[in-house]
This record gives sequence, C-alpha cells and structure tokens, in this order.
Amino acid sequence: MNQAKTFFLMVVLTVILVGLGSLIGGKNGAVLAFGVALAMNMVTYWFSDRIVLSMYNAREVSEAEAPDLYAIVASLSQRASIPMPRVYIVENDSPNAFATGRNPEHAVVAVTTGILRVLSKQELEGVLAHELSHVKNRDILVSTVAAALAGAITMLASWARWLPFFGGRDDEEGGGNIVAVILFSMVAAFAAMLIQLAISRSREYLADEGGARLAGNPLFLAKALRRLESAVVRSPMEDANPSTAHMFIVNPFSAKGVTALFSTHPPTEERIKRLEGMAYSR
Repeated sequence: MNQAKTFFLMVVLTVILVGLGSLIGGKNGAVLAFGVALAMNMVTYWFSDRIVLSMYNAREVSEAEAPDLYAIVASLSQRASIPMPRVYIVENDSPNAFATGRNPEHAVVAVTTGILRVLSKQELEGVLAHELSHVKNRDILVSTVAAALAGAITMLASWARWLPFFGGRDDEEGGGNIVAVILFSMVAAFAAMLIQLAISRSREYLADEGGARLAGNPLFLAKALRRLESAVVRSPMEDANPSTAHMFIVNPFSAKGVTALFSTHPPTEERIKRLEGMAYSR
C-alpha cells in the first residue's frame, strides 16, 4: 500500500512539474529545471554518507569497540540479505538513529550515545531493523528523486515571480495570463512541499513494517518509539540540521501544533498503533 502511495505521489509531482514547466518555459523549461534540481540532489545522494556523518561528527566503531551494537547490526543485515553496513556513533545525549548511503553496498547505520543509554537491547534491535529496512528499500534514492522533482517545481515557481520583469512568454509559445501563472506556481510549490513530506512519511511507515518483520516482533519497535518520543521532547537534538530531519528514526525536533503538520515523520502514536496492530493480529 505504501509502495503504491509513493509511486502515485511521484507521478503527481511529475505532472505538476510538466504542467508548471509548460506554462512558464515550455517543455524546455521543465526539462532544464528538472536537470538542475536532479544534478544538485544527485551530488547529495552520491556523497550523502560523508556529508551527514561529517555534519554530526560521527565516529566509526569496530566490533571490538561496540560489540553489542555491532552484533545486532550484523545479525539483522544477515536476515535482511544485505551487506553489513558500517556502524557509527554520534556523541549526542538526544536518543536517535539514522541510516544513509547511496545503496546497500555503501550503507551506514549511526546511533547516538543517547539512544544506547535509553533503549533496551530488544528496543534497539527494533530501531536498527527499521533503519536497515530503509537501506533495503533504497529510501535514500527515493527521497533524492522526490527532492529533485520538488526542487525543480520550486525553481520554476521562483522563475515565475520574475516573469513580469521580463515580459513573460508570448501566447504563441503557450504562455497564458501572467497573474494566473504566478498564482499557479505558488500553489504548485506548496503542493510539491506537501507531497514530498507525504512521501517521506509513507517511507517511514514502510520501514516500520519492514523493520518489525525483520526484528521478529513489532512490539520491539513500538516500545522503542514510545520511549524515544518522550525522550526527544525532554532532550531534542538542538544542533540538528533541519535538512536531515527526515533521516532520523524520530523527528529530532519537538514538533507540536502547526509545525507537526509539516513534519517529515508521521505521528508517533499512529506508528505505534500500526505496529501494535501487526503484533496482535498474528
């Protein structure tokens, strides 16, 4: 279901891009915007592990340095039939974890020192299974393509605001009313942002489901999410970069009220409810 939803949302983003590009710059405008956005995001995709690990001063650990953590990751990787990813630790009291890397062969799993203190072994296994599910599902690639489409739409929307200063396009090229184009571009940019967030939330549900199966018990992750949610509220990751928020197991910021509507993560209570439903329906 979540795979189908992701595909549908990608199609909607593509339709918005083509429609907006045709209004502003014709087919060439849409292709140019997508090409620029894709190039920018592919650089991020290709070097995602180096960028994020450097951003959080993550330290790679060996089996000798973190035997319990390493053993859990190795066991889950074997169950998932993916190569053993590199394991990193981030010195931060806020409990969280993330996975990155352009493909399973270049994957990285990182956890904070806070999560190692807060969670039990079973709960940590649930969290790491979730992250390895992201790796197996190639969610870094999915998020990169979504970001490229949304970025191209945002770029075209920005160009639209400058159309009046350059006389816009003439009707023979397919240009319409400038005011209508600008209004549509504003709506399109907002819609693209919401769709990108929806794709991120959909992938989180998918990783929850896959991680629950990989760990062997959905309650491992459900209990971990409940504990992490309350812990992050008490100790948010204040130095976290908003552009990387979608990578973490739970939102590193304490999102409440209106800001929760624009979160990259689905409501934790809903995630827990779904996991508990999986556990009790078996």
